[in-house]
Amino acid sequence: MLKLRLSRGGTKKRPVYKVVVADSRFARDGRFIEKVGFFNPLLPKEKKERVGLEAERIKYWLGQGAQPTTRVARILGENELMPMPANGNNPNKAVPKKERNKKEEDNKEAPKEEAPKAEAPKEEAPKAEAAPAAEAPKEEAPKAEAPAAEAPKEEAPKAEAPAEEKK
Repeated sequence: MLKLRLSRGGTKKRPVYKVVVADSRFARDGRFIEKVGFFNPLLPKEKKERVGLEAERIKYWLGQGAQPTTRVARILGENELMPMPANGNNPNKAVPKKERNKKEEDNKEAPKEEAPKAEAPKEEAPKAEAAPAAEAPKEEAPKAEAPAAEAPKEEAPKAEAPAEEKK
């Protein structure tokens, strides 16, 4: 599979990356098919020299089925060569794993206890919200829906009552 990815260059603690098209089986800094740009993460984001891309060649390789890596997709999105990918934001990443697990356990236990309490107000809330927010025509619709929903329950006893009266 063809990938648009970064190939590391530069010296220790001073990285400079090439944006390359390579087979996914090749080593990160090894053999590649074509160099289509560069990326220097040490420069500020405002500088033009931070990223250089050959737009036509990148579009060609994307058309041939090459898949960009997450980082390259973000770079291409910033340079408007493809749609911006969804953010991979993980706010819990900085929290130590033990503390994260404790918070998750606390969150799992709390909804179980509050779930029935939370569901009852939710059922009442939409009815209450629909009535004040809606004016006369919309109020009639929920009233019509409510008896319709209750009608099957009420119809069964009514159906039995006339049957008993006929006897």
